[in-house]
Amino acid sequence: MKELLDKLLQRHKYLEPTAEEELRRQVNVLYGAFTGLIGSEKMVLRASKYSALSFVHSEDPRHRLVGLQRLIYEDASYDRIPKDEEVVDVLNELEMVLAEMLARQAVEERLEKKITQRMEEKQQEYVQEIKMQLIKEELHDVETPQTRRKLEDLEKLDAVQLNESIMERVRPKTLGAVVGQERAVEAMQSKLASVYPQHLLLYGPPGVGKTTAARIVLNEAKQLPFTPFGANAPFVETDGTTLRWDARDMTNPLIGSVHDPIYQGARRDLADTGIPEPKPGLVTEAHGGILFIDEIGEMDPMLLNKLLKVLEDKKVKFESAYYDEDDPNVPKYIRKLFAEGAPADFVLIGATTRNPSEINPAIRSRCAEIFFEPLVPDDIQQIVKNAALELEVSLAEGVSELISEFTIEGRKAVNILADTYGLAVYQAGTRRHLEITRNHVYRVAQISRLVPYMTNKASNMPAIGKVFGLGVSGYLGSAIEIEAVAFPARTPGKGYYRFNDTAGSMAKDSMFNAAAVVRSVTGKELSDYDVNVNFVGGGNIDGPSAGCAITTALISAVMQIPVRQDMALTGEISVQGQVKPVGGVFEKAYGARQAGMQGIIIPKENEQDIPAHHLQLRIHSVKMIQDVLDIMLVK
Repeated sequence: MKELLDKLLQRHKYLEPTAEEELRRQVNVLYGAFTGLIGSEKMVLRASKYSALSFVHSEDPRHRLVGLQRLIYEDASYDRIPKDEEVVDVLNELEMVLAEMLARQAVEERLEKKITQRMEEKQQEYVQEIKMQLIKEELHDVETPQTRRKLEDLEKLDAVQLNESIMERVRPKTLGAVVGQERAVEAMQSKLASVYPQHLLLYGPPGVGKTTAARIVLNEAKQLPFTPFGANAPFVETDGTTLRWDARDMTNPLIGSVHDPIYQGARRDLADTGIPEPKPGLVTEAHGGILFIDEIGEMDPMLLNKLLKVLEDKKVKFESAYYDEDDPNVPKYIRKLFAEGAPADFVLIGATTRNPSEINPAIRSRCAEIFFEPLVPDDIQQIVKNAALELEVSLAEGVSELISEFTIEGRKAVNILADTYGLAVYQAGTRRHLEITRNHVYRVAQISRLVPYMTNKASNMPAIGKVFGLGVSGYLGSAIEIEAVAFPARTPGKGYYRFNDTAGSMAKDSMFNAAAVVRSVTGKELSDYDVNVNFVGGGNIDGPSAGCAITTALISAVMQIPVRQDMALTGEISVQGQVKPVGGVFEKAYGARQAGMQGIIIPKENEQDIPAHHLQLRIHSVKMIQDVLDIMLVK
């Protein structure tokens, strides 16, 4: 058939009217191609049906062309004899139709062959299923009408699915979408996407993206040729607060345990023969990938020690008084588990909101430590905008800024947006062309009893005896408003000091150091004044880091010199007026940023603890109290 078609394609485009033999030959080729396509019997039947016999047997090739038109198009209305100048066009048209019919036949033959092969395979599978079903029926049918009905109910429930949650919808899919954690993400990549991945401990406040970042870093590490993670490397996630285990090791979902044939009920066939059955835990499920334990600081210390043993051995060993290695009835997989242990070669990532000092030193010594930073309002606003894009909803002006006032957690910000989105959809009656306004956010805030997380405390107006110190709790810093007043004592030398009763002893000690510095700087004796120092808001304010701020407030109150209200300061004060280093400078800068400060003052020795222009703050490092006063006092 292909050879006939090739002959047709070799024909000249134009045919001389006198080339009668050439025309006859090409008509015969077309007849041969068509006969080979449908068969000689169908050819005769079709010629009879469409009254084409007289044309087919005619000696005139032009008449035969008319017969071929009737046969190919299956239409007896073709009776016009083509003229010499029309013959070429008729031949071309019939060629194209025949070529299409030949191509279609080839495709149908291939499809029929594949269909036949597939039907044979399905038939064999069906026969095999019938055989297995008959064997089960012959042996024992455990199903009853009640159990079958319950199975059908379960299958119906499985078929019902709600849409994905809004948190799944807006969860970051790439590292670029993890907002505000560039340094932490870079550190995770360098330690995980490596030839030798490290165990990690992630510190930071809740809702800043620790779990999401770990999952995405693993996905990207899988694509790199030099990492040990395979394409199917698992990411097993669990929570340290929910990991429960039995001290007798009868059950341990994290490490694994042995189900003995008496107390814990191994498989019935194993229990009948007295064979214990090892049950691998999450550490084995995470083999070759990552085991992520959220809130690892809440884990039972004994369970954590068992986990450390697994990290060292990269195996889980099983023991049981019921195991007999010489018992021929022990299955091979149980024999292998007892002899070699269950594989547990994984990378551990633990996340916690606790301070490093509260974490088991043994686990810290085996892990690299990475600190996630609190989110500033700009980060919260970007998270809200990204989530709005995923939800295909527009935000009115000021909506993202308003949401950022109520939380510092990315997860909480998305939840507020979700509530606002639901309210907007409900009120509009549609999700199309939806815009969320500030009124929607205010309505949700009223319903949920939301209050602003942080108020802007900074001011451009200097004030006497009032400064902003910096404190830290966990991973969150805050600006602490400290105010002092000094009145001349009724009797010189018999003035009094008044300090918050709830403050800690170290904070009160700072008061006495400050008194010595005040005398050194001003030449005035605090005993000649009735002095009141107040930490606005109260609370157990402890630690020496408020010394520098207290001293500045006292000097301002005694000398009646205003103090800047757009700068916050931290640092311990010595009796010689030296500003000593303190901890938590990084977190304290965050508190200053939240309070709207333009800059912070830190001890010189803490200068390397924080990057220059961190959070767009002007950072001043000082050695002496006089350096602080030069910046803070408005003369």
